[in-house]
Amino acid sequence: MTSNGNVTRQGGFSPLPALGLGWLKVAATALLMLAMPMASARVHAAPARPASAHVYLMRGVLNIFSLGMDEMAARLRQQGIPADVNNYLLWGSVADDAAAEYHSGRAKIIILVGHSSGATVLPKMVARLTAEGVPVKLAIGLDSVFHTSLSGRVGKYLNFYVANGAGTRVQKTGNFQGTLENIDVENVPGVGHLTIDKNAVMQQKVMAAIDEAVASGPRLAPAPVVRPGAHRRAPHIAPQASAAKRAAAAN
Repeated sequence: MTSNGNVTRQGGFSPLPALGLGWLKVAATALLMLAMPMASARVHAAPARPASAHVYLMRGVLNIFSLGMDEMAARLRQQGIPADVNNYLLWGSVADDAAAEYHSGRAKIIILVGHSSGATVLPKMVARLTAEGVPVKLAIGLDSVFHTSLSGRVGKYLNFYVANGAGTRVQKTGNFQGTLENIDVENVPGVGHLTIDKNAVMQQKVMAAIDEAVASGPRLAPAPVVRPGAHRRAPHIAPQASAAKRAAAAN
């Protein structure tokens, strides 16, 4: 050990660096404690997520000509919105599943989209869901091939059709509550009966309408439940089984 003024060295090392490290630990701890309240404030200030929604997309005849529905479903899932694509022949079980989702609280916003024959069954789905006390926030038909009459309750029903092709207008009945818009899209470049669901312009219109419906929240009050004489729903265990059947039919 050697002494030089007030500095003492042991083994060639000075104890001052160790003292400096201790102060660094104290300073780091203090900064961490100061940062914790700010992080907590940021968590509490996060914006609320939009109400949960579920979109049910119905393919047309033969289940092979409506692949644009699959494209839109994939885009919706990327946005965090659950979306299922189904054969139009299974519209009854799809409506039952939608009712189960709504009554369980898993989905507060029900949205329906259909192409061709899938658009033709949308009024049936709206009527069935209305009878179950389930409000349909938005329904979008893409070139329904048969004349359909709309009853029941839906926030907004958009019927895009090609007037110079196979598409038809939707007629509302006296029992309909909501807004119905028949929109002729024959002048949209590249749009025909087999391409309306795949056309980029039309897909953008559909996606924009869905985004608006989800962002605005449920708002639409539940429809009154119609029990006697409406139809018999399968038990609540049925939606799981029907989902498996629809998955098999889609493949």
